[in-house]
Amino acid sequence: MQEKNLFEYAVIRVVPRVEREEFLNVGIILYCAKQKFLKSLFELNEAKLNAFCGKLDCQELQEHLRSFELISEGGKTAGTIGQLDMASRFRWLTATRSTIVQTSKTHPGFCIDAKETLEKLYHQLVL
Repeated sequence: MQEKNLFEYAVIRVVPRVEREEFLNVGIILYCAKQKFLKSLFELNEAKLNAFCGKLDCQELQEHLRSFELISEGGKTAGTIGQLDMASRFRWLTATRSTIVQTSKTHPGFCIDAKETLEKLYHQLVL
């Protein structure tokens, strides 16, 4: 039997009007320390976003979401935050904020394959 490892994830959300607390799920970020895995996966469905809130700049939003990918990957291209250890980068990405791009609170679980789990959550909660 394969060993299951603890993981944490959060849903990446677009919140066009923070005061209304309405959101659209656009991605997932998943961290599994044991597997040394931190990755985010997102997709902007412009038709959905325009129906939800037609006043969004999808290009700018795409850039903000791309920063989640860069910070997850780590390294100098992700700036100062990208040079932190994996756990710290995950905590920074999932910190509570009042901006158009937010994350849900973090949720734990157990997985055998973190990449497979990320894709499964993405299909269940975003697509």
